[in-house]
Amino acid sequence: MLNKTIAIYAIIDDLLKAIGHDEDCRRDMSDAEIITTAIIAAMFFNGNHSKACSYMKDHKLIPNMLEKSRFNRRLHGVSMLMNDLFHQLGMILKEISDSTEYLLDSFPVPICDNIRIFNVKLIKSEEYRGYIASKKRYFYGVRVQLLTTKTGVPVEFAFMPGSASDVRALNALPFNLPPGSEVYTDSAYTDYMSEDDLEQTSQIKLKVMRKKNSKRQDEPCNQYIKQHVRHYIETVFSSITCVLPKSIHAVTYQGFLLKVEAFIFAFTLKQAFIE
Repeated sequence: MLNKTIAIYAIIDDLLKAIGHDEDCRRDMSDAEIITTAIIAAMFFNGNHSKACSYMKDHKLIPNMLEKSRFNRRLHGVSMLMNDLFHQLGMILKEISDSTEYLLDSFPVPICDNIRIFNVKLIKSEEYRGYIASKKRYFYGVRVQLLTTKTGVPVEFAFMPGSASDVRALNALPFNLPPGSEVYTDSAYTDYMSEDDLEQTSQIKLKVMRKKNSKRQDEPCNQYIKQHVRHYIETVFSSITCVLPKSIHAVTYQGFLLKVEAFIFAFTLKQAFIE
């Protein structure tokens, strides 16, 4: 665990240097230490920042550890920086990948149980009440649209309201992929106009599972390939959702998204570099 923590800090610090990040040298904790602590909390302590801060301080990894309130303020202040670092890391993973095949799917992250919707204080909007077809139940929270490599390493993500359809992800994700890339998705991402636009402007092919009444039916060989990849998508995304705790404690909606982002960041580092 100690070696992994040091490795994560080294990666974060190198990414900050690569983008030319500059900060006040008089600070007790650097931005690299703040982000590293948040990722360690997600990777080893189920998102508990207090336990992660205590671990970093007790092992003398960060002797000048901030108090809980100051740490949370600093973490909220670098939320956009943390997002930029993830997508910078995603660009590196795309460049070193020897495959041009990617997987796109979504998974729900509930803010609370349905029975407690009327008492939730983080956010109040019917837009965040979504439906999980596989479990035949409703949830209240966000839907994470995640783009991964074929081996299951996340490279892009976007947060959408729980009720948002998967088609909206085609406009929310940047799709900064090499020309000639193929993105495999299920039938929920069927949008012929977006398929044509991606192929014409970015030379990216959307390999969408076709419905029986689709106007663009696949050849039997292509249908078999998509069906095979679809089973692999379910395996990859089930491993991602397994790392998320059943409940994420947060006081604000931004804090909730920060913790979910930290879980995705931690999973990416673990899959690509740590293990």
